[in-house]
Amino acid sequence: KEYFRIQQKGEVYYGLLLEVNFEEAFYQHYFLPIAFVSDESFAEKDRILPVTIKGQEGFIIDALNLEAFRKLVYERITTAEPNDTTRVQYHKSVNFEATAYESSKFMGLEQSNTSVIINGKSVIKFFRRIYVDKNPDYEMSRFLSERKGYKNTPAYEGSITIIDSDKANITIALMQELVPNEGDAWDYMLKELHKVFSNLEYKHINVNHLPNIPLFERLTINNVPAQIIDWAGLNVFLKLQVLAQRTAEMHIALGSEFEDTSFTPDHFTGDYEVWLKNRLLYQFQNRLNTVENNLHRLKGLSLELANEFLERKNEIRKRFVDFDWTKLKGERLRVHGDYHLGQVLVKDDDFYLLDFEGEPESTIRDRKVKQPPLKDIAGMFRSFHYAIYATIFNNEKSYPYSREELYKAGEILYRYFVGVFMETYVDQIQKHNINIGYSQERIFILKYCMLEKAVYELGYEMNSRPMWAVIPLEGIMSIINESN
Repeated sequence: KEYFRIQQKGEVYYGLLLEVNFEEAFYQHYFLPIAFVSDESFAEKDRILPVTIKGQEGFIIDALNLEAFRKLVYERITTAEPNDTTRVQYHKSVNFEATAYESSKFMGLEQSNTSVIINGKSVIKFFRRIYVDKNPDYEMSRFLSERKGYKNTPAYEGSITIIDSDKANITIALMQELVPNEGDAWDYMLKELHKVFSNLEYKHINVNHLPNIPLFERLTINNVPAQIIDWAGLNVFLKLQVLAQRTAEMHIALGSEFEDTSFTPDHFTGDYEVWLKNRLLYQFQNRLNTVENNLHRLKGLSLELANEFLERKNEIRKRFVDFDWTKLKGERLRVHGDYHLGQVLVKDDDFYLLDFEGEPESTIRDRKVKQPPLKDIAGMFRSFHYAIYATIFNNEKSYPYSREELYKAGEILYRYFVGVFMETYVDQIQKHNINIGYSQERIFILKYCMLEKAVYELGYEMNSRPMWAVIPLEGIMSIINESN
């Protein structure tokens, strides 16, 4: 589609903006930096094609394989002019104190982008799939850390933007602080939950005697029954309070902007309602078709719940249609958009939030639509639910209880997780005058967004691991039954 040159002395690299047209009649854009190498032994797995340039035989490769290219990009960012108006715009944060280039290596995680660690202190994330607009990960990272001083996300250090022939801003790279950490909150939670479920046997707990509470009932740790604390331990609830605090602080920062219109709070409107319903009804119909076409792959509780899902499809559809913006008094903000335990790093006794790129299935425009901040909370609650069921699935033979007893214990634990998180989150949000609506409105939005999230998850599970479809199906039916 387009290309640009990155050159320094004898080094020449090209950045390609590729347009990929699919048979299904849609297209996507990708960024690929390329270089020419003549060394026969270099980057054998990453060669794109053999070529001969000016009589020299060699190969075109992904330029990120060359340390010289990674060094050049880092140096361009760290020496960028404050108001770069060229076609390839490098930007360095005013808060970033750059050091000379020493070394670089690939981060080595499986992801849709390519991340390179520089000097053991910074990470340059090269976006592979690009959009004809600023990437929300760049926008959110820069806004939170540079404009609002939010400390619990990797600090924004710089970026690279391309101005294409239509004058659109295309983000191709984001540089951030490398946060030393002990892994993500998903792995942390799985370890904690394994201890909790192991305690059922160790502490001789009768699941049928565990006290339960209504979903979304707010409660302080002091109000969690002693039986639950004795079973699950105090530490996991203290960690949930910290996570809720950091989440609230993110939303407080996102809800306190009054100049940059892409971040100023908005009210609910008729246009938002139309956009939301169109999007969700289309997604719901897609998931219905997927379930109907894959029923033969399910068995046991998964099959039972899938049949109930199909039988009650009109009831679920009505739940999406029943969104009435005129009854909602809260505000909409820019939000994380794909918030779950895997997007959170654990460092000491604290949490760092990252990856603000948004929901992978959504268009770039949809990812930037202002949403109720409780949409992020709903995503995190669905992640708690997933972690509980993943623990049961992965370790079932380790726990001498029936699957039904484990599910029951998991559902009870889930409600206490939600209750403790909600108490801290709502308390902090209200102290800073962020309007997330009155009590019943909050519960309505949480249920609505959790239903949306569970329906979204159902498509992934049905297509890739049908035995796990029980998790979103259980989530969907519990929300519907709770409401009734």
